[in-house]
Amino acid sequence: MFIAQSRSTPLSSEIQHVFTIRRRKISQICRYNKSCCKVKAVIQSGNDNKTVKDANFMEKSVEESNGLLVSSGKGRDVKAVITLRKKIREKISDKIEDQWESLMNGIGRGILIQLISQDIDPVTKSGKFAESYVRGWLSKPSDHPHIVEYAANFTVPHNFGRPGAIIITNLLDKEIHLVQIVVHGFNEGPLFFSVNTWIHSQKDNPESRIIFQNQAYLPSQTPPGIKDLRREDLLSIRGNGKGERKLHERIYDYDVYNDLGNPDKSEDLARPLVGGKEKPYPRRCRTGRGPTKKDPLAEKRIEKPHPVYVPRDETFEEIKQNTFSAGRLKALLHNLVPLIAATLSSSDIPFTNFTDIDKLYKDGVVLNDDNDPKKNKFLSETLDKVFSVSKRLLKYEIPAIIRRDRFAWLRDNEFARQALAGVNPVNIELLREFPIVSKLDPAVYGPPDSAITRDLIEQELNGMSVEEAIQDKRLFILDYHDMLLPFIGKMNSLPGRKAYASRTLFFYTSRGVLKPIVVELSLPPTPSSPRNKHIFSHGQDATNHWIWNLAKAHVCSNDAGVHQLVNHWLRTHACMEPYIIATHRHLSSMHPIYKLLHPHMRYTLEINALARQSLINGGGVIEACFSPGRYSMEISSAAYKSMWRFDMEALPADLIRRGMAVEDTSMPLGVKLVIEDYPYAADGLLIWSAIKEYVESYVDHYYSEPNSVTSDLELQGWWNEIKNKGHVDKKNEPWWPKLVTKEDLSGILTTMIWTASAQHAAINFGQYPFGGYVPNRPTLMRKLIPHEDDPSYENFILHPEYTFLASLPTQLQATKVMAVKDTLSTHSADEEYMYQLHEIQQFSVNDHEILKILKRFSAKLKEIEDTINQRNKDIRLKNRSGAGVPPYELLLPTSGPGVTCRGIPNSISI
Repeated sequence: MFIAQSRSTPLSSEIQHVFTIRRRKISQICRYNKSCCKVKAVIQSGNDNKTVKDANFMEKSVEESNGLLVSSGKGRDVKAVITLRKKIREKISDKIEDQWESLMNGIGRGILIQLISQDIDPVTKSGKFAESYVRGWLSKPSDHPHIVEYAANFTVPHNFGRPGAIIITNLLDKEIHLVQIVVHGFNEGPLFFSVNTWIHSQKDNPESRIIFQNQAYLPSQTPPGIKDLRREDLLSIRGNGKGERKLHERIYDYDVYNDLGNPDKSEDLARPLVGGKEKPYPRRCRTGRGPTKKDPLAEKRIEKPHPVYVPRDETFEEIKQNTFSAGRLKALLHNLVPLIAATLSSSDIPFTNFTDIDKLYKDGVVLNDDNDPKKNKFLSETLDKVFSVSKRLLKYEIPAIIRRDRFAWLRDNEFARQALAGVNPVNIELLREFPIVSKLDPAVYGPPDSAITRDLIEQELNGMSVEEAIQDKRLFILDYHDMLLPFIGKMNSLPGRKAYASRTLFFYTSRGVLKPIVVELSLPPTPSSPRNKHIFSHGQDATNHWIWNLAKAHVCSNDAGVHQLVNHWLRTHACMEPYIIATHRHLSSMHPIYKLLHPHMRYTLEINALARQSLINGGGVIEACFSPGRYSMEISSAAYKSMWRFDMEALPADLIRRGMAVEDTSMPLGVKLVIEDYPYAADGLLIWSAIKEYVESYVDHYYSEPNSVTSDLELQGWWNEIKNKGHVDKKNEPWWPKLVTKEDLSGILTTMIWTASAQHAAINFGQYPFGGYVPNRPTLMRKLIPHEDDPSYENFILHPEYTFLASLPTQLQATKVMAVKDTLSTHSADEEYMYQLHEIQQFSVNDHEILKILKRFSAKLKEIEDTINQRNKDIRLKNRSGAGVPPYELLLPTSGPGVTCRGIPNSISI
């Protein structure tokens, strides 16, 4: 005899107790039956023998009053195969726990499985379920050494229906990593429940986990037997917004950036709250830690190596952890040695000649002991041992920018090329008006007109007037004036920091080459210099040549800061985080849009948490190594306030906004590039088009009925929360897209997936290839450009190379940021790329039409890769080919592990 109990309603009001109540109810029923019958179901793993002893039928009145269904006869034999993943590197304690796990499963006290039918019981109006413990003294090994399989056998009545969910209870003392459950024995064939999730121990949380089958359902299509479970699961993920989160939890909620400073440690490490009316910002994942002692608005810090909370399934898997740890080790060795060397030499020294920089790649970092062999002898000997044992780790790889041509970075055409094909190709704009006028308050920041005059420009236009050049779309600008000028005074008050607000003008020649023609560097106005703007252009004599290179270096430093704080961190990492939080809070894992977005959310919350802990925090790497210093996040917030718009994050819209493309209905995406040889945009439009086609086909498949988008309550709640909680500081902006039609939905999703995948790839994985050579992209400048009346001018004339290098980051600053960029530019061994989506999703999606769409998308990306490779061989495209010119590969879909300067992962995973 088999007993299956249907779940009572309502459920959502008792989320915290529902599973406990269910088990208690079964126990009570069994105790009741001792007076009139005995029920005992023995389910054994590994054989087909089921024995039932001392069984009597319960009367129908008992069934109705207690919600039981009783089926006589053998019924249907069903087996659930549970796949778990063990640690790759196990400690002795882990192996002991594995033996204990096997023992507990052997006696049926390890894992409890409940199959929940899609069908409802006509009496209780809720889904039937069958329950079994995993049994078996030994797990069944798989072909993979770190994967184990267990089995649980059931006998269910023939009218049980198809399982739509599984409730799993982990009775062990440790969490387990559940890869999937496959249920065999039903007419539909094997039923897959692929989850790749951590299941907490019941000792940490008494509530069980709900796992849904790999079948997508809109809310209105949910089978009746699992409707309540769908609602329960979403509510459990949202939490109640109270208390400190524990590492085993999977609760998603919002908070402001109030965890970047550490006022309890030092007043110098106090940082303002970011997020709110004064300093607007996207929201982060809430951790719920208590306030600091000195600032009640600031959250207590968790310092490394202790982990910052993210929902459990957002943490790195072990392969990723090992890759990141290896990167940390490399960074430690790269940074520890320069730190000791700087300490031993009593100062943090600058590079004195270009040979010093070349040695980083050729010889590694060499200890400077001030020729005193007795000084810190122990450290010197230790360093020598590290050098001899780990020499490879101490040497930097030669960055791509100098691998083919070590002097390319000095040339004007390479300076301009990187605005189109470098690591930050998203700020250059078409110059559409002249004169150039600031939008800042002139009462505070001085006269609004730029110091770039008509005469200065027309000297470089080969006989054209400014108006003609503007009309022909031949003038372009890299404008960081208004973004940076409000912060320049504070930045320059920091020790070892000197910066300007910059504007750079480019001319697109008739030969198809972009060249810089003038640089404007501005300081805040003073009473003696209300118009504190300085103009630089490339000159013919040696002095002007070096000054011009210093001006370009200041521009590159600003570009590096804006790239890191705005385009990279803000527009990809920070802005994706609310989308991910809202997706988990409002879209069931059964929802087709959840399934679409899930691969594009992998690891992002974890890497963002690590960034808050070590990169963007007070005193972190960004503050230590980039010009804005402690004002870095304030600049990022100001950029969010003044420029970020969701509708402009779509690539075609962004190109049109910047004037780099024009609307053209004859073109595939309705846009035509102003500069055809714009590698980022040209390749990006191919990727954007493929994503758009893929998303539209996917959305069409699920939202074919009229009003299906507006009637999807989960979807509408998701979009409303993104606007009203995730980006609450911008909630009243009129530009937010509506979510009414499937076209609206496709546009929103295409933008999100583009941001998480190709956009992030384009501006992240070139960081070390372009920034690993400090003179090419200095992250900060330490000196202003010398003028004739400066005391340092004479020294500049005598030693221009030293003056140039002394203006760049110090050796310690440079090697520290090089190590970080190297790590950030690295693909891990378990990276999941966009072209692999059909393989990644094949066990998560049970829909042949969707699998066909995924295969078409993957095939399209492979076609695009061929197209990009052909473009890189086209000698007419000078921004991606030519003597010493590195090909543009940042948007090639495929890559291997390591620093490759190519490859599009599905998500922001580094």
